[in-house]
Amino acid sequence: MAGQVKDREAFKRLSFLYQAAHCVLAQNPENQALARFYCHTDRTIAKRLLLRRDPSVKKTLCRGCSSLLIPGLTCTQRQRRCKGQRWTVQSCLICQRSQ
Repeated sequence: MAGQVKDREAFKRLSFLYQAAHCVLAQNPENQALARFYCHTDRTIAKRLLLRRDPSVKKTLCRGCSSLLIPGLTCTQRQRRCKGQRWTVQSCLICQRSQ
């Protein structure tokens, strides 16, 4: 079966934690500690069960402090250019890590 997911319950839990982190920051932007806790729990569950995350989800989580990267709120976004190529650099405002 091509569309079979390895661990459906675990992916549901990860999705819930990711959405909860977004909702916490949407309701109260100052409550970054709770959103960071949700993202850290999400990350540890994915590591423990050896689950591959979607690249769009991985790009919105800081690798250093596990905070949710939202431009203007928890990170800054800059466009870089070198030899005709462009890419976006996100810098976390909490741990100053760039990706």
